Amino acid sequence: MTKLDQFEWLSAEEAAAHLKVQRRTLLLWVRQGRIKAYALSGTKRHIWRFRREDLDAALMDSPVLPCTPPSVLVKGLQ
Repeated sequence: MTKLDQFEWLSAEEAAAHLKVQRRTLLLWVRQGRIKAYALSGTKRHIWRFRREDLDAALMDSPVLPCTPPSVLVKGLQ
């Protein structure tokens, strides 16, 4: 068993369902470099495969909202 055989491979449809997004959104993220994907060779069109751990890592690495602390002014402390 090779190291690559240990990973759980997902199709584009399965990966999109895992991330709870549309397939089209997932493929946009692949083109933008946000999600790591592996193209199968030997076909005219790209057939993508995804590793579940890469999808989870992409979710953990990039927050959806910018993490800037809110600036709140409290009356009486100025």
